Amino acid sequence: MNATRVRLLAWKEVRQLRRDPLLLRILVLMPVLQLVLLGYVVAADVTRMPTAVVDLDRTPLSRQLGDAFEASDYFDVRRHPGGESELRGLMDSGEIRVAVVVPVGTQARLDRGETAPLGIVVDGSDSQSASLGAGYASRIVARFEARRVAAPAGAGHPGRPPAGEGMPHTPGVPGLDASVRVLYDPTLSSVNTMIPGLVAFILMLSLMVVMSQAVVKERESGTLEQMFVTPIRPGEYLVGKVAPYAVIASVQASLVLAVGILWFRVPFRGEALVVVAGLALFMLTSIGMGLIVSLLSRTRQQAQQSVMFLALPMMLLSGFIFPIDSMPAPIVPLTRLIPLRYALEVLRGAMVKGAGFEALATPLAALTVFGVLLFGTAVLVTRRRLTE
Repeated sequence: MNATRVRLLAWKEVRQLRRDPLLLRILVLMPVLQLVLLGYVVAADVTRMPTAVVDLDRTPLSRQLGDAFEASDYFDVRRHPGGESELRGLMDSGEIRVAVVVPVGTQARLDRGETAPLGIVVDGSDSQSASLGAGYASRIVARFEARRVAAPAGAGHPGRPPAGEGMPHTPGVPGLDASVRVLYDPTLSSVNTMIPGLVAFILMLSLMVVMSQAVVKERESGTLEQMFVTPIRPGEYLVGKVAPYAVIASVQASLVLAVGILWFRVPFRGEALVVVAGLALFMLTSIGMGLIVSLLSRTRQQAQQSVMFLALPMMLLSGFIFPIDSMPAPIVPLTRLIPLRYALEVLRGAMVKGAGFEALATPLAALTVFGVLLFGTAVLVTRRRLTE
C-alpha cells in the first residue's frame, strides 16, 4: 500500500468537503441539535423485566413469594442468586434489572406478628424500567400480604395484580414491608438513560448517511471511472475514502458525549477506554453498513431511502426507545441482529453503571463480530467493483 496515494486521496476527500461548507456545518451541528431535541422529548415505557429472587429465608412463605413474582407478567425470574452480593455483577452485565431479596427470619417475624422488611433492588440506569419495576413489585408484595392475612393456609400464588389492587405496606404495621433500593441512578432521571443511547444512534445515523453517498456520488458524477484508470489499488481507495469520515465521526462522538456530560449532567462512572472501544467497534460497523448501501445503490436518492429503511427498525428494535424485554417473544430474537442494541448496552453500562470490560464482554464481542462481518463485506464488495 502506497502511503502517498492514500494521503492524496484523503486530501481529495477533504477538499470536496471544503467545497460544500453547508454539508460540513450540518455534519458538525446536526448531532448536537438532535441530541438537545431528542434528549428532552424521547421517553420509554416497559411492562416486563428480567428479575432475580434472592431467597435467604428458605421457608414456605419465601418460596410462595418467589412464585408470586414468577407468576406475574411484569417480571421474568431468571436467576436465584445465593446471596445479595451477586446482584451487582448481574446488574452490571444486564442479566437482571430487578431483584427481590427475602432476608433471613422473614417468616419467623411474621409468625410473631412483627414487621418483616423485604428488599426490592432495581437497576436505575433505565429510569422508566426502574420506576415501573419498583411500583409493580410493591403491588405484588401488597397483594401477597393481603392474601396471607386473609387466608394464610390456603392462599394462592399471587400473579399480576389487577389495576388499582394492592397498596404498599404501611410502615409500622406488622407484615411485609417492601423497601426499594435504586442502584446506579437514585434520582431515576430519564436523561441519564436516553443520552448514552442518543450518542450511539446519532453516530450510526450520521455515518450511514455520509458513507451511503461515498461511492454512489462518484459513480453519478463519473469520477469513479476515472479512478479505475489510475494506479490506485482497491485497498488504498477504501482507506482513503473512509479515513476522513472516520475522523469526522470521532469528532461528532466526542462532541455529543461532551454535551451530554456537561450540559445534561449525565454521570460518567466507567472507564473511558471501554467507551472508546465500544464506539470504535460500532463506528466500524456503521461505516461498513453505509459502504454496502453505497456500493449497492445506483443513485443517491436510492441510497438515502435505503439508509432510512435500515435506520427505522434499528431504532425500534435496539432498545433505544422501547425496552427489549417488553417486546413480543417472536420479535426478541430479531433484536440480536441489531448492532445498535449492543452499542447501547456498552454505553449505558460504562457511563451510568461504571461496568468494565469483564461485565460488558458479551456486547463488545457482538460488536466485534458485526464490525468484522460488515466492514469485511464492504471491503470485498469494493474490491470486486473496482476490479470489474
